[in-house]
Amino acid sequence: MARRGRSGFREREGRGRRMRLLLAQEAGRIMAEEGVEDYQRAKLKAAQRLGVPQTRHLPRNEEIEQARREHLRLFHAASQPGRLRALREAALRAMTFLAAFQPRLVGPVLHGTADRHTEVTLHLFAGAAEEVAVHLMDHGLAYEALDRRVAMPDGRELRLPAFRVEREGVPFLLVVFPPEGLRAAPCSALDGRPMERASAARLRALLEAEAGPEGPAPPFSP
Repeated sequence: MARRGRSGFREREGRGRRMRLLLAQEAGRIMAEEGVEDYQRAKLKAAQRLGVPQTRHLPRNEEIEQARREHLRLFHAASQPGRLRALREAALRAMTFLAAFQPRLVGPVLHGTADRHTEVTLHLFAGAAEEVAVHLMDHGLAYEALDRRVAMPDGRELRLPAFRVEREGVPFLLVVFPPEGLRAAPCSALDGRPMERASAARLRALLEAEAGPEGPAPPFSP
């Protein structure tokens, strides 16, 4: 009886691992193909499509991110690297244009999982969001004002002003933090740790390391 019990447990455990893998693969595909950036939403959509009850077998965010990378590698190897580089170059031009606000690049464009749905997300730092708005307007850039909620490592949840801008066919999300926000990054949705941020200097070095020095990126044309 005990032997059968252990065997049954191992079978259930194996089925659980297989279901977790299938859910991670489907959630990763959804994020890569449908522009879904919220891990929980991707998990629930994957569970619904696979006809799986929302159980303890739902994968961790890190498993979904790995599946997303693998999907891009397998199905978009011919186009995704070029698209990623174009977005990074556009990000660098925008960061030069927004240099007064000490911009930092975050998200899929930095991590390398950007796809055709991805917008470039920049964190800016200013005493007031109006400073960013005036800068955009002074250069003839139309924008959509909105806000974003972020969780901080100390447990606070902040509601921050943001601007959505499109330039050169590239969508940007500019999230405005107070100046002190430069010292403490919000929590990443991926693993709950402080979000990775890259300065313009770091992004330039990344681009040069990938393709060799090719001279400075062209200016961001307002």
